[in-house]
Amino acid sequence: MADTHSSNNQQVPVLFSFSVSSRPSSVPVGSGYEVLIQKFLSIYGCQIDVHRKLVLQYFSEEWGQYIDLPKGFVVSEKCRLRLVPLQMDITTLGNLSPASTVFFCCDMQERFRPAIKYFGDIISVGQRLLQGARILGVPVVVSEQYPKGLGSTVQELDLTGAKLVFPKTKFSMVLPEVEAVLAETPGVRSVVLFGVETHVCIQQTALDLIGRGFEVHIVADATSSRSMMDRMFALERLAHIGTIITTSEAVLLQLVADKEHPKFKEIQNIIKASAPESGLLSKV
Repeated sequence: MADTHSSNNQQVPVLFSFSVSSRPSSVPVGSGYEVLIQKFLSIYGCQIDVHRKLVLQYFSEEWGQYIDLPKGFVVSEKCRLRLVPLQMDITTLGNLSPASTVFFCCDMQERFRPAIKYFGDIISVGQRLLQGARILGVPVVVSEQYPKGLGSTVQELDLTGAKLVFPKTKFSMVLPEVEAVLAETPGVRSVVLFGVETHVCIQQTALDLIGRGFEVHIVADATSSRSMMDRMFALERLAHIGTIITTSEAVLLQLVADKEHPKFKEIQNIIKASAPESGLLSKV
């Protein structure tokens, strides 16, 4: 009896990794999924958002990398485990649909015209996006940075039907009135973001949206800065932190998804002529 009791309480060393942290601990032999999840929670506590989908993985010596925990897995020997939070199901990652998407148009104002690289191209592409949003019924939120001093949105951009046009002084667009719009838009999952400047208001808006669990698509040919260096490094950084860097044509065609979509012809007319490359190819 004593030997059996001792065997049932034998502890196995396990390295528990979450985010950028790894902490050694131990669990009883035979511990399965539920026990391991509880152990992660006891180690990392409030760092783990239990409302997000979580994937438990173990390090496979055979494959030399982490793989998803197989069904029926139990701990029998020393091992390495990690818990990976997912913002959404892998099957939806990167997809866009009109019912779950909002467009954010950021600070496309008159006073920025002489300062922003390729501003004319950015306006042209922005108008394509706004026209597509109206056709497909995608809500549009428009910000204006200190309009008293910097002027209103440029006249070339038709804001007819925009759900919200609001002034701001904060660089990020994610203010209480915008959060209210997002909260009252059922099923919204993705934000298509464009405007100026890439390394300031676009970047800070994207960071705030990602922090709130939204998938962010930044339209590279519809966003710019005063310098190409700031623009390109911001796009690179944003790609590394999980935003999707895309183009206006890719966004519009993702939203219709099918040649048989009833609005396909109207979208096709918008993109019939290629969008200007706005310096993305020359990078000068």
